Amino acid sequence: MMIQINDKVKETLEWVYCIVIALVLALLIRYFIGTPTVVQQVSMYPTLVEGQRLILNKTPRTFHGSYERGDIITFEAPSVTDAKSTKAKYEYTPKNWLESFTYYVLEISKTSYIKRVIALPGEHVEIKDGKVYINDEELEESYLQEGVKTEIQNTKLMDFVVPEGCIFAMGDNRSESMDCRRFGCIPIEKVESKVLIRFWPLNLFGKVD
Repeated sequence: MMIQINDKVKETLEWVYCIVIALVLALLIRYFIGTPTVVQQVSMYPTLVEGQRLILNKTPRTFHGSYERGDIITFEAPSVTDAKSTKAKYEYTPKNWLESFTYYVLEISKTSYIKRVIALPGEHVEIKDGKVYINDEELEESYLQEGVKTEIQNTKLMDFVVPEGCIFAMGDNRSESMDCRRFGCIPIEKVESKVLIRFWPLNLFGKVD
């Protein structure tokens, strides 16, 4: 027996189908390719200011790309704020696919930080006299405001080697940034994206250094 669907119902179903496809595509692009975001923290001042809008590039995570010193990245906030070792600790594990979807794709209840990559896996980092040394050489940081000093937040992260598979990142606004100095180096699999461009305000449109 054939069931006839009237034109209005058919049109409604087609619209629903199109909307579902559009939502799925949007989520896939957001998770695997890139997404816009708004700066909500002061930790990267003066490079980034609250209210500025950015495009985040997520393809390095998707295709297992590399990160370089100076890259501005976003990453999942660690579970523990005071490191017991040089590696940040993550305790949250989704119990099922729905929790994974809402946390990692929809990013509900998930906190992310935006910081600058300072040191790479295997590099020796030392913080002393308000400065940063990488492999015993002082790091030139032209992006910092004049007079800014880098202070220690955790004695375990005063003189250390970045673990393999991790990176060390800090905010440019050192006195107002809780970063790897406090919670440890970030596993690369927890890095979400690189900042691609700033698109607002328009007078600052372009690459962020």
